[in-house]
Amino acid sequence: MHGYAARVRTAVLLNLVVLVPTGIYTKFYAGPLQHWVANSLGGVFYELFWCLAALAMVPRIDGRVTAGIVFGVTSLLEFLQLWHPAWLEAIRGTFLGAALLGSTFVWSDFAYYVVGSVLGWWAIASIKSECARTAA
Repeated sequence: MHGYAARVRTAVLLNLVVLVPTGIYTKFYAGPLQHWVANSLGGVFYELFWCLAALAMVPRIDGRVTAGIVFGVTSLLEFLQLWHPAWLEAIRGTFLGAALLGSTFVWSDFAYYVVGSVLGWWAIASIKSECARTAA
């Protein structure tokens, strides 16, 4: 049992080593479709990150439930972007605050959240399956 959890966490870490810099890069990308990459595509990586972070914390977590919760929380954060109290705007004024909380409500973001959550579900299932298979 301990070996399985360690394998899952190692697999998640290896995925995050690629995913996190890629997600951050979307915010600085300058090239074709840069507005789309910076403002929309990053939502896919954001969802995937939180699904993998949850798996690292709870290696036997259910992928469907996790993807659903991540989508739900992210959707709430999207709606929170309609609220602009001074203290929240101060947080959003930082790179990390804007990256985590967003700053502008956009309906189309939900499509990217769905894609990212589905990919997160798939990633969780794939990692868990591979780690269980290598244990046998």
